[in-house]
Amino acid sequence: MTKMTPHGATAESRLSRRLTTGDAIVIGLGSMIGAGVFTALAPAAAAAGAGLVVGLAIAAAVAYCNAGSSGELARLYPASGGTYVYARERLNGFWAWVAGWGFVVGKLASCSAVALTFGYYLIPGYARHLAAGAVIAFTVLNYLGIEKTAGATKVIVAVVLLSLAAIVALVFAGTPDPGNLRPLIGPNGLYGILQSAGIWFFAFAGYSRIATLGEEVRNPETSIPRAIVLGLGITLVVYTVVAVSALLLVGPAALAESSAPLVTALAGAGLIQWQWLVRAGATAATLGVLLSLMAGISRMLFAMARDRRMPSYLARIHPVHRVPHLAELTVGVILVVVVLLVDLRAAIGFSSFTVLLYYAVTNASAYTLTEQERLYSRKIAVLGLLGCLVLAFTLPAASIAVGSAVMLAGIPVYILAKRRNP
Repeated sequence: MTKMTPHGATAESRLSRRLTTGDAIVIGLGSMIGAGVFTALAPAAAAAGAGLVVGLAIAAAVAYCNAGSSGELARLYPASGGTYVYARERLNGFWAWVAGWGFVVGKLASCSAVALTFGYYLIPGYARHLAAGAVIAFTVLNYLGIEKTAGATKVIVAVVLLSLAAIVALVFAGTPDPGNLRPLIGPNGLYGILQSAGIWFFAFAGYSRIATLGEEVRNPETSIPRAIVLGLGITLVVYTVVAVSALLLVGPAALAESSAPLVTALAGAGLIQWQWLVRAGATAATLGVLLSLMAGISRMLFAMARDRRMPSYLARIHPVHRVPHLAELTVGVILVVVVLLVDLRAAIGFSSFTVLLYYAVTNASAYTLTEQERLYSRKIAVLGLLGCLVLAFTLPAASIAVGSAVMLAGIPVYILAKRRNP
């Protein structure tokens, strides 16, 4: 008789546990390190001025609460799908769908934007073709097995960290001005700081990819919580050092007006000739995010398809590589079409909104844990839930409107899926 595993999956329908704790940390870092600094610094400065460092601290605090909730849920439910699985087990099918739908739609938009950003950093005239090429290459890499994904991510993360370290060293070759860190409360007041926190939060959200890969990590009960917390901590240190360095050198106004704030910081130090370092780091960072995002989306589709909430073919597993290969291919095809036809770089503000709702559901799920099941105080889940909702609804109005429309559009899809497969 076929051995049954949790959540109704057979042993043959489950993924292979091939990742170590270190691999899981690297995949999380690949989703967080670098890309946030290259993309979030300017809008955060525009929203809060020097108060962006306060926004960074708030985003980190909310992310820490989310990480705690994700970690204690992941040790109980170490399966692909992350919050989709947690909400299904602790809340109900509707909230599971809300989490899964928000993750898939928001991250598909993020992937297309990240791929195009890579192309425009490298060779602007061929941006769409380069973006499509990167998607195809990573689809093949993910198809060949999760250990291949982890190996490539290690190389990418190393390149990004080295480039950021060099940038910080060069920036301090200039003349830092401590006065650029004042005032912490900018012209937009507390609202501006909260808005910058929502912008920064998007850069921290990569640890969700660790949880969505939960079925492929060895010793998940201990490895996943450890990987989430360590990945988040390393990212916070890197972001703080880079953001404060740039602020000290050129101030928030110059950063807010720049389309490439780290290049602006180097120019302020009289080192514009080193801007290729920023270009190299940004290119590697966008590739790292794209690679791990694509892996996370395919695992979410896999989990939802196994519950018959997505087409059943997405739940098939390659007999050799032990990955959801058809889900990988589907994500790749969708992204190639999108990057060749549509430019979503300026239209993904709603991704922050959907990610914050995703983690709100995570915290709501963690709140239901009993004293015997939980690792941390229930206050962590409460603070995380409130923090996510506050940050989500202090984002720019356009982001809230588009994000709400995207989430509402998923309800008819959920109703149709439930009618077909009660």
